[in-house]
Amino acid sequence: MSKMNRFLIGQYGTFDDMKFQRDFKPEFYGIEACLFEQEADFVKLMREAETHSFQIGIHFPLRAGRAVIRDALFLSRDDTVREAAFELIKQELEYLAAAKPSYVLFHYPKPVLLDHRVDWSSWRFADRAEYEVDTDYSYEEFAERSRQLFQWLSENSREFDFVPVLEFDALHEYVYRTGLLEELLAQYPRVKLCLDTGRLFLQEQIDPLFNACHVIRKFAKYAEVIHLWNLQFVKRSCIIIIRYCQSWPLIKVGLRLKRI
Repeated sequence: MSKMNRFLIGQYGTFDDMKFQRDFKPEFYGIEACLFEQEADFVKLMREAETHSFQIGIHFPLRAGRAVIRDALFLSRDDTVREAAFELIKQELEYLAAAKPSYVLFHYPKPVLLDHRVDWSSWRFADRAEYEVDTDYSYEEFAERSRQLFQWLSENSREFDFVPVLEFDALHEYVYRTGLLEELLAQYPRVKLCLDTGRLFLQEQIDPLFNACHVIRKFAKYAEVIHLWNLQFVKRSCIIIIRYCQSWPLIKVGLRLKRI
């Protein structure tokens, strides 16, 4: 597989013909779609995928307006909220079956688990329900609900024939300072990861306890998708991010690189 065959472009909110014509190249792997407002855009996406022979990736949810909060809160401490999240995902998978997506991506963990020692005021949340503070959420609870999530995703990935991908949101040390996630990824090998370079970089600026390079080295071999950012952070350029990408051992055949 050539380097070009690893790349995707994103389509957010609508199928943007101008962006498609400008950014998509014939050798690219495909398109990652998210939050389409109109079903006609989904139909267009499937039509273009068939015409140009590219793969479809989904950043959950594909359909906008199905829930108050975009991301599925499958680790919620509230049983009702958690069950509703799984039901919403199931409905979306049934809808997506016609497109035969190669992967479906979900933010993990959700709700985000915040370290109480860190000032998170500059991290954007759409709703209070999107996060929990670690003083209220034990490691044992987190581990058990993560196991349930991995089992559910693995079972449904077989039924609907897709790769479940978990994109790291803000990360707690429950994820990167324990062996929990590596254990689950080994037990449920159908589940893969997405490393978002911009998100990792930004957490490193906010969280003095977080080391993005450590996380990359720890989880790179499990990555199915990489989100690449090109940004300016205050007065510091994202050259650090670019260097991360160049040094990663995961730049290999089969890896999906999405340009933001």
